Amino acid sequence: MSLPQLEQILSGGQVSIDPEELLPGTIHLVDMEDSLHVKKGKGSNADIILRPQPLDNVNDPLRWSQRKKNAQFSLLFVWSVFLAATVNWNGPYWTEWTEEFNCTYNDLNLTAAMCFLFLGLGCVFLQPTALKLGRRFVYLVCTLLALVSNIVGMKATNWKFMIAVNILSGFAAAPVDSLVEISSTDVFFTHERATKLAWLVMGLYFGSYIGPVVAGYLPNWQWAFKLQIIMFCVLFVVQLFLMEDTTFSRSEDHTDEDILQQIRSKEIVVLAVQSGQVSEKDARVQHVVSNPVSSDSDEKNVSGVKRTYWKRMQLLELEYNMKESWVYLWSRPILMAPLPAVIWGGVVYGAQMMWLSLMATTQSEIFGTYYGFSTSSTGLTNLAPLAGCFIGMVYGGQFVDWLSVYMAKRNNGILEAEYRLYAMVFPTLINAAGVLAYGLGANSKAPWAVPVIVGQGFLGFSMTSTGPICLTYAIECYPELSSEALVLMLFVRNMIGTGFTWGIQAWLDRDGLVLTTWLMFMLSIIINGFAIFFVIWGKKWRRMTKNYYLRICNK
Repeated sequence: MSLPQLEQILSGGQVSIDPEELLPGTIHLVDMEDSLHVKKGKGSNADIILRPQPLDNVNDPLRWSQRKKNAQFSLLFVWSVFLAATVNWNGPYWTEWTEEFNCTYNDLNLTAAMCFLFLGLGCVFLQPTALKLGRRFVYLVCTLLALVSNIVGMKATNWKFMIAVNILSGFAAAPVDSLVEISSTDVFFTHERATKLAWLVMGLYFGSYIGPVVAGYLPNWQWAFKLQIIMFCVLFVVQLFLMEDTTFSRSEDHTDEDILQQIRSKEIVVLAVQSGQVSEKDARVQHVVSNPVSSDSDEKNVSGVKRTYWKRMQLLELEYNMKESWVYLWSRPILMAPLPAVIWGGVVYGAQMMWLSLMATTQSEIFGTYYGFSTSSTGLTNLAPLAGCFIGMVYGGQFVDWLSVYMAKRNNGILEAEYRLYAMVFPTLINAAGVLAYGLGANSKAPWAVPVIVGQGFLGFSMTSTGPICLTYAIECYPELSSEALVLMLFVRNMIGTGFTWGIQAWLDRDGLVLTTWLMFMLSIIINGFAIFFVIWGKKWRRMTKNYYLRICNK
């Protein structure tokens, strides 16, 4: 340690940090000694460093009150449930449609595949639109598209109408797969992220399962479309007057660099005190060694003019939007393809769509033919995966957030993105067991509880637990490109869903339910179990892709 360096620190300067010490996905999450000059949480989270750090701008969504955050998040959750329901409610009517429309299950599988296709295409086109024109604008437009799709469906006279319905509803529901997650990260911090993403994934599956249950009790399928038309009209009015835009222009995050500078400065000053180069009573020493930021003082430094209600309700967000061209924003997700965490996250999430599609496209045939269930009884089987979803939401959300903080505290306050993947072990086993119980149980005509409660219930748990884990992991590995990462992951997911839905009936016809089930069992083990490789080598892969990631970020 040199005297000039010591004097620089005591005078309020900072030591230089080697850029190689900074790694995307490795962050300081917990202030173990309560000495860091950063913004932290309150109450039981007083030692948690807020990531990202709220800006001093009064309009920063991260500064919203907890009540306002929860209110806006609840509206987003309800919107997600409605849009998920509108693309997944019709499973109980497939047998009826094959007779009324004189079509086959393969024809209806084609219509469902078109839905998945346009879910993927919608992510690609709507995400850059939201970055340019605001989240609120996209949500409102998609609500209107969903309304139109149900009007078309109500007038259906043959199965080809359902192609148009699924194209419109799939495109409208695309933000459920990507934009709602970004809206969540706009207002919540890293230590809350998995919990909120789990709720949104839960909204996706809740709508997917509750839709068929409700539809099974309606007088006919036309009434299902009429009910949704009413719901989307009401939802649009509520959104128009209550939903706020979370778009905000955030400067480059230097939190980890600042924290490392503080830690290095403190280490140098402590060594200087121990060697007698400077007195412990020196006021400058106390300023360096212990100078945390209180949340109260932080509130006093807020600047800017708070937006009026009508300014917040404007249709287009042109102040805090991204200024790059739409084409540039559209192309950026493609550049994420070489990043392992993003591709794996898309494949894992895509596998969950395989199980969802498996149940949606086979439940009418399995429970109607094998078990003699009525349309309403077939719809009720969706309560089992719904119950599994609730448990999976708690596991993949609150438990994983708790686990990440716990692991960070054991690692001197430093969070490695891979810590979340330790939680993948249990869902991997449950997923595999659910596939076997559903397919083999139905084929052997086991008691209905086996394919319903064990099979669909276990699959519901695995879908809502693995989704938040892999999404959060990828976002934390490459935080400044979280929107682009989500678009690519959801595009991969929906392409897998498209191919699977398109081919599932032919697969079943060729190989039979038993062999198909065993093949899907092996796929679930391989895809979900690949998490072990990221636990072992994930940090190494992040380091290998760091320079490429920074180039994409234009650094």
